[in-house]
Amino acid sequence: MSNWATRVVAGEKKRYEYGRWQFTNHSDDIRNLCTATLDLAGIPWRQSSWKTISVSRREAVAALDALIGPKN
Repeated sequence: MSNWATRVVAGEKKRYEYGRWQFTNHSDDIRNLCTATLDLAGIPWRQSSWKTISVSRREAVAALDALIGPKN
């Protein structure tokens, strides 16, 4: 998944896109397995909603791409 953000650079609003992984599941047990595995792999994550785990830092996305393979 691609995400985007805007920043003001030199007084001008710029938009940039970056890669992101998301895992969504309604089961606490399954989400806990996902986050425990990410922790073991040393990949930082955030819980962006009660059912969604996100990996969006550039270095974390690169590490997950290297571990699993890039998303198409």
